[in-house]
Amino acid sequence: MTFASGNIAASQRDILGLPVYDLGWAQALAFAEEIASLPFGQSVIAFLDARNGNRMMSDREYRAVLERQIVLPEGDGIDIASKVIHGRKFPANLSGTTFVPALLTYLARPMRIALVGGEQAMLMRAAEELRRHTPWHEILPITDGAFDPSQSDAVMERVRAAKADILLVSMGSPAQETWIDRHVGPGHARLVLSVAGLFEAIAGGTYRTAAAVRASRLARLRRFVRQPDLAAPLFLYHVLRHRLSNATAPRGPARTAKAGSL
Repeated sequence: MTFASGNIAASQRDILGLPVYDLGWAQALAFAEEIASLPFGQSVIAFLDARNGNRMMSDREYRAVLERQIVLPEGDGIDIASKVIHGRKFPANLSGTTFVPALLTYLARPMRIALVGGEQAMLMRAAEELRRHTPWHEILPITDGAFDPSQSDAVMERVRAAKADILLVSMGSPAQETWIDRHVGPGHARLVLSVAGLFEAIAGGTYRTAAAVRASRLARLRRFVRQPDLAAPLFLYHVLRHRLSNATAPRGPARTAKAGSL
């Protein structure tokens, strides 16, 4: 399946029944820049890792939310899933905590970036770190993640008043994806990204460069398989079961969507 947004065409791969965008680093950054620069509409980017994959297998509402968003691959488990199901890994492991800082650096045109979520101290520290690294953008910390859910609409009114081009939401999954789906809409920002742990990673300087992520892929795959918790083996079980159940299923025709239809 192939989707197009302006000058960027992006194919998708089925991962456990969910379409996941198939982009290298350069394509993904250009794709996100084009979305953020559109004169109308709104696009939401989420990141799928093994834990989210496990969750969507038992939570239909969460799966439906992800199906309404642009999903990028994150983590070793998704690479394994792609290898098992499609015979090849994704061209890039687009870790959200790496992708977002890289995107803000990539965007040459000054933009207004609103931040929602995380702990208060981490949120403010992340905002200062982003101002230091990308001083051409206006960084707007709106609120930490401790607000009462009943105040969600008031929070989004603050985002609207800030006239944000990009909204970054970090509340942990599945809360952040579901909250965006329920409360964020056109007029709040052109591009919305949900990344768990983003502000903590930026504040602590623990996010890694895209080059370092690519260089360590083999080692990360080995670590994933050896994880002591149940996320890795459960995800592999879902992947193998999906592969076997769809081994003889016919493939549907490729589809193409024009800019503005995302």
